[in-house]
Amino acid sequence: MNFKQATNALLESVTLEDLANALKVPVQSIRQARAAEGTAAHRSPPAGWEAAAARLAAASARRLEGLAGRLREATGPKK
Repeated sequence: MNFKQATNALLESVTLEDLANALKVPVQSIRQARAAEGTAAHRSPPAGWEAAAARLAAASARRLEGLAGRLREATGPKK
């Protein structure tokens, strides 16, 4: 793994599209749920958002743990 590959993987993030896909709702629903409460644009979050966010967070954590392991192996003792 080179520097660019490692930093690309490190800087990857979950997007609004990822959350919308996990919830099977349009991206606009996510944007509206994120709008400030009390504004005309605000809507309630989609049902099941907590579980979907938890799944995405866990997947990100596993991905980053895997990256950390590969980078630790790469910096281990050289023979």
